[in-house]
Amino acid sequence: MDNYFTIKSANEILPTIIKKFQKIKQEKNEVEKMEQKLQMNLSGTSNLDDYVTLKQNLNASVTRFYTSIEELEKTGVVLKGLEEGLLDFPSKKFDDEIWLCWKEGETEIKFWHEKDVGFNGRKPIDVNKESLV
Repeated sequence: MDNYFTIKSANEILPTIIKKFQKIKQEKNEVEKMEQKLQMNLSGTSNLDDYVTLKQNLNASVTRFYTSIEELEKTGVVLKGLEEGLLDFPSKKFDDEIWLCWKEGETEIKFWHEKDVGFNGRKPIDVNKESLV
């Protein structure tokens, strides 16, 4: 990977990333609503035309959801957990690849963790002591 985030570049792009993340959550909610409508339709007395229309709407909603994820991840940021609200930004600490870590509700990147460690292993960024790219 050639594109690593610095703390500064991650924080600069964070407002845009948060908007993309929120869009993904909205798209997921729409998919869930469409699934519920489809299930209610199956148990109701609706005709096949209504069912087919609902199914097509669900398919379009699922497509929008995955497109939103792709748009976010094209920035280089990785969606680690939609329900948990976790995003990771690839970075480096000296020569080691690491993740800069963001959790929904945070206003800036303040934590990092090793590649093979998850959210529970995240550590606060201390720029005075850490050499992060």
